[in-house]
Amino acid sequence: MTAADVTSVSEIDELRSQKTFIEKSADMFRKQPLGAVGFFVVLAMIIMAIFANYLAPYDPTLNDFAAMLIAPGADYWLGTDQFGRDIMSRLIYGARTALFVGFAASFVGATCGLVLGVMSAYFGGTFDLIFQRIMDVFMSFPLIIMALAIVSIFGPSTQNVIIAITIPFIPRCARVVRSNALAIREIPYVDAARALGFGHARIILRHMAPNVMAPFLIMLTSFVGQAILTEASLSYLGLGVQEPTPAWGLMLQGGAEEYIESEPWIAIFPGVAISLAVFGFNLFGDSVRDVLDPRLRTQ
Repeated sequence: MTAADVTSVSEIDELRSQKTFIEKSADMFRKQPLGAVGFFVVLAMIIMAIFANYLAPYDPTLNDFAAMLIAPGADYWLGTDQFGRDIMSRLIYGARTALFVGFAASFVGATCGLVLGVMSAYFGGTFDLIFQRIMDVFMSFPLIIMALAIVSIFGPSTQNVIIAITIPFIPRCARVVRSNALAIREIPYVDAARALGFGHARIILRHMAPNVMAPFLIMLTSFVGQAILTEASLSYLGLGVQEPTPAWGLMLQGGAEEYIESEPWIAIFPGVAISLAVFGFNLFGDSVRDVLDPRLRTQ
């Protein structure tokens, strides 16, 4: 076989693998149509966030007092707010803020919950008992209440909002991961790792944590929608992202009450954006759960 034949065979195998991936993706979307809808909503948000500089027709922070409260039309597709700022541009840039806060808080919270949950299951005994009682205390507070308390202590800013949303996520993920890690702890290869003299950190991070990635990914995707909604709620209350950063909650704060009857587009479009984002991530998270959880897979 010549080198050209080897190249052609490798190219054919590559095309076959690509076709298989496409077929698998199409098959998953056929089985999970709502998950496909959520995926495309999430994808649209990501595209808006990445290419906001090119998609936004105007500067989202520019005040044009000659164009205040203009209804949706040819010049301003979604209208302007009380400061003459283009609502469409602020929505596009607001996707960047929502995704940054949502992904950062979800990833850090779920990752910390993953490590702590596996540690709790691995050590067991008194450590597990005390750790779970601490988790009970944190979980006794609703997410928004704890986030409000944390932001009130540290002050409103984007970084503090991420911290405030991250902390309540940790016990929620730790509980779910711990329940899965308890079964993994009893598998013989964990005992074999102990017998070989491996340290606790290596057993936890290299042998137990990778085997609870399915619940971790499920919790991670479900947390993003909650984080976006919580961030919007805090911004609406004036305790979240601060001006002039474009954020959907801030857009509601500025016009939801005062202009809802005379200029309703100021409140309608940010509200629709928040609803679509949460709806999309919830649908996508449910789809990921159905795919990764063997108890929910359809034959």
